[in-house]
Amino acid sequence: MPGAGKSTAAKALEAHGFKRVVMGDVIREETRRRGLEPDEKNTGQVMLELREKYGPGAVAEVSLHKLKAMKESVVIVDGVRSYAEVEVFAREGKVRLLAIHASRDRRFKLLTDRGRTDAPTTRAGFEARDKRELSIGVGNAIALADESLSNERATTEELGNRAVELVEWWVSTVG
Repeated sequence: MPGAGKSTAAKALEAHGFKRVVMGDVIREETRRRGLEPDEKNTGQVMLELREKYGPGAVAEVSLHKLKAMKESVVIVDGVRSYAEVEVFAREGKVRLLAIHASRDRRFKLLTDRGRTDAPTTRAGFEARDKRELSIGVGNAIALADESLSNERATTEELGNRAVELVEWWVSTVG
């Protein structure tokens, strides 16, 4: 869910040498391309429009072009929002899905603290964003994750270290 710590874990993996693609960047880039400010309202609307027009895997399809250009054997994809997106990536190779969990209170605090232009500024905005994310299937992706990490009481460093340890284990066991 938004604010759970996906990007924190992904950044730690990137710092550890893995390449990273951020799916939210696709939305922010498209929002700017349309001449809109990439704020909470506009990015949410663009995300829904892309999926409505091009299907539930639309953002993953654009991200896949970036992945192919990287030529890496292992790439961290930050921000999967539906199982349809997982299926897009699975067409190209093995996919492992890591879910990061945190309570609604913790996620709201993390989102507002990070101060990004598309972060909700009110609790009502946060609730609306959660509903929007759930409507596109993020709950299915979370439910079908290969592993989960809790970010309820973790420091940034602790969450990052646990993500690195897990992904290194995954990479070492790929057959």
